[in-house]
Amino acid sequence: MLIKKIIILFIVTFMPHIYAEETWKIASLNWEPYSGAEIEYQGKSIQKLRQLLKKENINLIVEFYPWKRAKHLVKTEKDYLGIFPAWPEDVFDGAIVSAAIDWSEIAIIKLSDNVVDFDSIDQLFEKYPVGIVSTYIYPQVFTDAISKYPHNVAYAPDEYSLLKKLAGARNTVAITDPKVMQYLAYKEGISNLEIVRSVMQKELVIAFRDDEENRARLKLLTRLIKESEND
Repeated sequence: MLIKKIIILFIVTFMPHIYAEETWKIASLNWEPYSGAEIEYQGKSIQKLRQLLKKENINLIVEFYPWKRAKHLVKTEKDYLGIFPAWPEDVFDGAIVSAAIDWSEIAIIKLSDNVVDFDSIDQLFEKYPVGIVSTYIYPQVFTDAISKYPHNVAYAPDEYSLLKKLAGARNTVAITDPKVMQYLAYKEGISNLEIVRSVMQKELVIAFRDDEENRARLKLLTRLIKESEND
């Protein structure tokens, strides 16, 4: 009986701490205000993910890289479980993808002095030079137009370059999340950005490398997301 009591005491005392030591390490990008190495809580989307995992005493470690590098690390390095935040289209081959943890927006952005007139995304690309981020995989409505009008596509390696190209009139419009562009514009003292049209709301998901352990993690995260929606 004494041995049994000791075993029970051990389980009660130490098992919660053992579970609490579980850590998820993910790769992310500097995409303020959603994620960023130098901003409060590492960004509002990272904060939301961290709060979800905290309910199961799971620690979250986030390392920040250029987006293409982040995706490559998760595919090839078992230390990294997934990438976040990502649009569902903008993940790596073979990824398993969560439900929405946060939400983004994709909009068409211009300088306030410019006149932009179009009836469709296809016509926008036909008529104007359009700036996009080269490392992102955009939703189908944009990728179709990118393929159809490559002569009017102005590629930028990141959001900061996209902003600079737009501000310097090297393209007429830019397509990305307006909160990201406005965040960078404020830092750079650029005050004449204008949203032409909000095209869609986009889920921000975590994309896991597909293996047995991550399938279990995805199942756990799915439950936590559903519970948070019902709170």
